[in-house]
Amino acid sequence: MTKMRTVAFLLAGLAAGSPGARTVFEDSMAQRTLACTACHGKEGRAGPDGYYPRIAGKPAGYLYNQLLNFRDGRRRYGLMTRLLDPLSDAYLLEIARHFAALDLPYPPPRPAAVPAATLRRGATLAREGDAARGVPACVQCHGPALTGVLPATPGLLGLSRDYLNAQLGAWRTGQRQAHAPDCMARIAMRLQPDDLVAVTNWLASQPLPEHGAPAAALPRLPDIACGSATRPSGHQP
Repeated sequence: MTKMRTVAFLLAGLAAGSPGARTVFEDSMAQRTLACTACHGKEGRAGPDGYYPRIAGKPAGYLYNQLLNFRDGRRRYGLMTRLLDPLSDAYLLEIARHFAALDLPYPPPRPAAVPAATLRRGATLAREGDAARGVPACVQCHGPALTGVLPATPGLLGLSRDYLNAQLGAWRTGQRQAHAPDCMARIAMRLQPDDLVAVTNWLASQPLPEHGAPAAALPRLPDIACGSATRPSGHQP
């Protein structure tokens, strides 16, 4: 019986690959972005290695600006640049809107493997900042629940420690840049190495709230000047 099933399986495979077999293409944005989900995970939920971040549900303005940054050299990752280089602003915006519209559950965070005192320091930096060093709280820009703010500020929860470390390191070394004034680069440079360990471990260990969508607006504007990409006329995220 096992041999018969094996033969049947092989014949089915040959039939599917025969010249007469037809492959149906959806021609949908989900299908056209398979190159994205190959690294960022199924439906943009995040890659299994923890380095490629989740892109599903991020604000469309943020995703759009990051696609522009990769294409135009403000963020440096060769694979992303090669994928995006031939694409127009309007098509990048379509991609951003597609992933922003996905409402998918987040997996539970992994527990942090650092001392409790380190996590307390991370919580303080995220919620209160460090005025003595000129470091604003993460919640000032990324929202009270740290789930992002519309239209273009990303959430910080649901990201792995490794990814957060890599991005803060990239800000510090100039491998990642934003439009002037580049506030994240200044903040990252003011953080001590122990602070980086503390805040990334705390953020990565926090579960998302039940309603983890980006906030519509900040309760009050942050006391820090940050640059922002210009949105193309007629293609507002």
